[in-house]
Amino acid sequence: MSRAPERLSLNQETVRQWSLPELVAGCAAAGVGAVGLWRDPVRRFGVRETAALVSGAGLRVSSLCRGGFFTAADPSGRAAALADNRRAVEEAAELGAGVLVLVSGGLPEGDRDLVGARERIADVLGELAPWAAVHGVRLGIEPLHPMFAADRCVVSTLGQALDIAERFPAEQVGVVADSYHLWWDERLAGELRRAGAGGRIVSVQVADWVTPLPEGVLLGRGRLGEGCIDLRGFRELADGAGYRGPVEVEIFHPGLWARDGGEVLREVIDGYRKHVA
Repeated sequence: MSRAPERLSLNQETVRQWSLPELVAGCAAAGVGAVGLWRDPVRRFGVRETAALVSGAGLRVSSLCRGGFFTAADPSGRAAALADNRRAVEEAAELGAGVLVLVSGGLPEGDRDLVGARERIADVLGELAPWAAVHGVRLGIEPLHPMFAADRCVVSTLGQALDIAERFPAEQVGVVADSYHLWWDERLAGELRRAGAGGRIVSVQVADWVTPLPEGVLLGRGRLGEGCIDLRGFRELADGAGYRGPVEVEIFHPGLWARDGGEVLREVIDGYRKHVA
């Protein structure tokens, strides 16, 4: 296997079929220097054990996913979200992940107030951001494609994410730019420049958009170069805005999970080199 490009980070969900030891060993062997991790498998393996495994292999954690889901309208739901996100910050700190990715949450059942839901996100961040700062973790608001606004994330554009993030110090709250969610937005270039000027880009992720959309869109991200996104152009826009960090390949797709993990990683490296680097 040829060595991976220097900035490539492999998100754990791209090879969900791999255990954490397999993920770390595979990335180390391929020269992938960073991994994006998810809380559930990390918790099952053990946060401390995961941190030791990753650092022992000479890797770093580019991000931990996910926190968020801040939009509950009732006090008990808000309190539960805040408590869970404080734990997520602590986990990110123990892993050495500088970024906790936030998926902000959809509309509560029966609620149609998008503006109010976004305000509740900012309200919770008012308590969470200082907590994250104490632990040396930056919070990254990730806007999701508008098709997810109802049930998963009322923050749909980079501009909306920045409107919230800019209420807080840049060293506490930034934004995550994911090609799958943002490629369609004609304001993307300008909003990336805005984010870069404020030092707000904390993570860049890539996956492709394929049509027709598969049933269960959440698990239908395309392999690099398979769809219609100018992935290299997306990465260049982020670089032009001043981003110099890892570029995570995050692809949710059952077809990839059914294959040999090593084969998928080789394909990711090749696709990254051809379409992103």
